[in-house]
Amino acid sequence: MLTFILWCILFVICWPIAILALFLYPIVWLLLLPFRLLGFAVDLSFDLVRNIFMLPFRLVGVK
Repeated sequence: MLTFILWCILFVICWPIAILALFLYPIVWLLLLPFRLLGFAVDLSFDLVRNIFMLPFRLVGVK
């Protein structure tokens, strides 16, 4: 909601930049999507390694 309000303010102040931002946002989002997926995969792999190392401690009951 805040983003929409900021965009409306930008539209009132300088409408060409607001229209340009409106058209460029989906393109930038699509360009950054692989990096988000890569970050998600790296985070999951680190969680997997952490859980593998912590499994013996969980079986013993140490927290």
